[in-house]
Amino acid sequence: MSKSRTPDIADRLKASAEAKKLQLERAARATSAADSPAAVERRAGRAAVSAARVARIAERKAARAAAEAQQAASLIAAQAAEAAARAAALKAEEVAREVEYAEQVARKAALEAEQLAARDARYAARKARRRDGR
Repeated sequence: MSKSRTPDIADRLKASAEAKKLQLERAARATSAADSPAAVERRAGRAAVSAARVARIAERKAARAAAEAQQAASLIAAQAAEAAARAAALKAEEVAREVEYAEQVARKAALEAEQLAARDARYAARKARRRDGR
């Protein structure tokens, strides 16, 4: 039978030191890879793509804002034209009512004058009959 080996403190310390050493080597390789010309070029390319994306987004936002402003301006112009047309229609309606009222007043005055003339004619006829009949 083989005896199972349990690591003692020295083995564990040695394994820990090797793991730290490997981590330091990996970090050094990553740092040197990050400073390499190819990595710098990749970062510059990503930055250029990002800047272009931001510019396109800003351009779309500006175009959308301009379209919304144009739509709002046309809506305001349409509302102003509608309000002006409504005001003109109200004014025309008011003038028509005034003309109709003036015509009614004129007809009433003409009717009253006609009735007055008829009454005066009756009075004159009655007076004439009295004068002739005496």
